Amino acid sequence: MPGEPRSRLLVFDVNETLTDLSALAPRLARAGLPGHLLPVWFAGVLRDGVALNLAGGDASFADVAADGLRTLAARAGLTGDPEEAVRHVLAGLPELPVHPDVPDGVRALRAAGYRLLTLTNGSAATTRAVLDRAGLTGHFEAHLDVAAAGRWKPAREAYAHALDIAGVSARGPCWCRCTPGTPTAPPEPA
Repeated sequence: MPGEPRSRLLVFDVNETLTDLSALAPRLARAGLPGHLLPVWFAGVLRDGVALNLAGGDASFADVAADGLRTLAARAGLTGDPEEAVRHVLAGLPELPVHPDVPDGVRALRAAGYRLLTLTNGSAATTRAVLDRAGLTGHFEAHLDVAAAGRWKPAREAYAHALDIAGVSARGPCWCRCTPGTPTAPPEPA
């Protein structure tokens, strides 16, 4: 509503906004998959997960990511066990580093009085593991994933879930996202 005070809430995407996915490229290579295909694989995971949701289906990030890796393995002619390759690559998600500017940026935002949350299409547990290793978990009020909403971002339900948890209106927060398909604004309420 006009005149409604803006919240000091920032909701962060996780993959490639806070985390540096490039650290998975060596894991792909060790699994016998071309490491340079990491961006293609990740974009495909987002595309397939969102498309599945739009078609009325539902699958976890891990399931869609695993299917994408199996497809990569088949196309690359992987000679090893594709399931072992999938396990090896996905085991790297909780071990991802954050981008170099993230720790100072997160600390500065908290010091300036901003409320911080994470919202991922992946797993809140994976987010916590990554941010624990970076010493940042406590700077965020909550680590959320889309499982409770039953819809992947950018579906309205995913963002509405974060707003409900934070107790703010759709006009209040700022959405922080740096991945393919970045929206220019949060979805308007229905």
